[in-house]
Formats: sequence, structure tokens, C-alpha cells
Amino acid sequence: MDAVRVLVIEDDDQVRQLFNEFLELQGFEVQWASDGREGICLLRKHSFDIVLTDLKLPELSGLDVIKEIRNLNAPSIGIVITGYGAIDTAVQAMKLGAFDYITKPVELDRLKIILKGAINHLHSQTLSGARHSFPQMKTRRRSASLIGKSKSMKSVFKMIEKIAPTDSTVLIMGESGTGKELVAKSIHSNSDRKNQPFVPVNCGAIPESLLESELFGHEKGAFTGAVKARTGRFEKAHGGTIFLDEVGDMSPLLQTKLLRVLQEREFERIGGTKSIRVDIRIIAATHRNLEEEIQKGNFREDLYYRLNVIPIIIPPLRERKSDIPLLIQHFLQRFNGASSRKIKGISNEALKILVEYHWPGNVRELENLIERSVILADESEISKKDLPEKMLHHAREGTTKKGSSKMEIDLNTTVSQFERELIMQALNKTHWVKNRAAGLLHLKRTTLVEKMKRNNIYYNEAASST
Repeated sequence: MDAVRVLVIEDDDQVRQLFNEFLELQGFEVQWASDGREGICLLRKHSFDIVLTDLKLPELSGLDVIKEIRNLNAPSIGIVITGYGAIDTAVQAMKLGAFDYITKPVELDRLKIILKGAINHLHSQTLSGARHSFPQMKTRRRSASLIGKSKSMKSVFKMIEKIAPTDSTVLIMGESGTGKELVAKSIHSNSDRKNQPFVPVNCGAIPESLLESELFGHEKGAFTGAVKARTGRFEKAHGGTIFLDEVGDMSPLLQTKLLRVLQEREFERIGGTKSIRVDIRIIAATHRNLEEEIQKGNFREDLYYRLNVIPIIIPPLRERKSDIPLLIQHFLQRFNGASSRKIKGISNEALKILVEYHWPGNVRELENLIERSVILADESEISKKDLPEKMLHHAREGTTKKGSSKMEIDLNTTVSQFERELIMQALNKTHWVKNRAAGLLHLKRTTLVEKMKRNNIYYNEAASST
């Protein structure tokens, strides 16, 4: 691809200049606008690969910019910048087609990751010969509630894309409620077996006395009550995928039988003598630490290594809090439709409480909360009074620990941090040669030295060939 063209729409002169310098330092071709109206005029006249826009702008807002990209069917990727208290607006922008959002104060490392993702998306569109499409229109099939823009979830999605076309055995690990079955379904639906059965088995929910028959089936008369032959889940999954959820709860006897299926891809029904061969992919999941279970003698080590060919770890919700607004929006849409309600969103105060909550039940707990709130909310949005007392109590405790401090963004501090990171990047890129670093930043050498002193940037004189 040629140099990536970026349009920066930001009304603060100092912040806009810092963005320009940072983007040029990364090799982008940059053009800028100081308000939404000017930005939209540029969009109508020129072609841009990426549009980086603040949400709060004079004249027209960042939302108007994202709408214009969609209305023009422009081959541009929109990225919005927002304050912490306006994350719900950022979610609205993503519904309109924004690729991603980043909160203030902007972390340059985070911005680099988002820009890299945008470039990869542009590159994939170029290779496929397709025009730009918004994220929700991608052809890749993903389970409905498997949602996230966080770094950890993007890693999970990337892993799914890599392993789905294979037949390798997968072990999905994560706390209860994180969405392990959704990941398994996504692997299956993106595989060559997608038109064949996906058969889930919850090994922890079925009594041990029944689980063997559930898995392998039985012949008529195999035991008291076996009045006719039964096909097990492994047979039903022939040609497709079997998902063994909570495999860590399986008894030692069944672990031994499962090991044989993994090795030979064959088994016998209970009471039968005929070996039945199956063509299946096996995906297992557990909330337990199987290595600890091996040490305790509760899980076979050889079975663990057979299952753990490709491990996927699903992060708990408390470690991917940037995904919470997206999940809330998704669940709102679903439960509004199911209950014929019209809850438009969530208040900033309530959103802040949910983002800071520790979520022991993970995504499942959030899903249940939004369902409850949609049904019980008296107003057009979910507010603080609609939240359970345990969450309000957690928020009060957090406020007490933090004192009366408020999350405020000090512009001078933000700009200073941004400036310091830019200077450090330029110095590291030029091996601390100040003349070259100053050139990259479009500064005089003396100005750079002054800024280094003001930002307490120290360097090794011996490494500086000035």
C-alpha cells in the first residue's frame, strides 16, 4: 500500500499539532481540520484512509463526521477520541460505523495498536478487492455475544481465525461466565465443518452415572432401564464438532475412556462390542486450573496434553473493562427487542459504576443485569437507581478508598505527557541524535533541548553524537 492518508479533526491547536507530529513520525501522510464542518468538507473533496476525529467539536460533532463517512460510502476508517464520561457516545459512534475509539488522555501505545488494526483492515480490503465495509458488516462469522475491542479479546479473535480451518484439538480456559462456549461455537462456525453438527456436552451438569451413556450411547439391555439402544453425543457429532464443557469435572474412569477417543477416534457403546469410528473435532473447556488438578491427582496428565494442543485463555470481564460499553449496547438491543421496551442507553453515572465493578460472574452477570434493568427501568435510559444494591455498595466503597478525588482531565498535564512521549519516540528512533530528532519533530535543536529539560528527559551524552 502507498503511504496511509490520515485526516485529523481536532479543535484544540496544541493537541492537533501533537497528533500531527506523532502521525508524521509514524510515516503517515497527515491533513487536518479544526472543526467538524471543515473536516466534512475535506472528506467530500479528498480520499482518506483513516479519519481520527474528536467527538466534541464546534459546528458539527464527531458523530456527524462518522455519519458522513457512511453516507458518502467513503473508503475511510473512522476512529473517535472521547473523554471517559462520554464512552456511551463513543459506543453510538461505533454503531454508526466507527472502527474503534480511544479515551482521553490519549495513550500513544494504545493509539498505535488501534492504527495498526485499522491498517490491517485496510490491507485486507485491498487484497480482497472489496470496498471498505464497517466492522459489523464483516463476513467473518462470530457468535452474537462474542464482542470486544480490547487487546485481549482481539488476541482471542485472531487465534480463532488461525485455528478454525484446522482440525486441531482446542482447550478453552477461563472463569465461569466468560463465554467459553461462544468461542467454541465461533471456531466451529468458521471451520470447514460449519455445516455439520455442533454438539455441546456440559460434563459438570450431568450426573456421573449418566454422563458415560450421554457421551458414548448404550445398547438395548445394557443396564436396567435401557429398553432401547441410544446414540451418544460422539456419534451425533460425526462430521462436526463436539464441545466438552467443564471437562475438568469428569471422573477418572471417563477420563480414561475419553483419552482413547482422542487417540483412536473410536469407542464402543455401553454394553456393545462393536467399535464405532467417528470423524470429529474435539473442543474442551474448563474453569479449573488443570495443572493444579493434575498435582492433586484429580486429572490425568496424558489427557491434559492430548486436550491442550491449542490453548485459548478467555480473560475475565474485570480485565477487559473497555469492552463493557460495547456489551451493554449489544444486550440493550437484544432485550429491547425481546421485551418490546425502548431503553435508549445508560447514564454516565451508571456506566461508571458498571465499568468499575469487579464482575465475579463475568459477561453472564452483565447480561443478566441488563435484562433485568431493561424490564424494570422506569425511564428511557438505565440510571444509577436501576442498579443492584451490591453494585452501589461496591461503588461507595471505592469512593471511600479513593477519597473525594474526581476523574478530571487536566489539559496541560495531558499535553505535557503527550509531548514527552513524542520526544522520547523521536530520540529513540534517532538513537538520541538530537539534531535528527529535532528534524523529525519539526523543531529547532535548541527548542528540543529546552523541551527535554522541561520534561525531565535525561540522556547519555556519550550516546549523543551532536
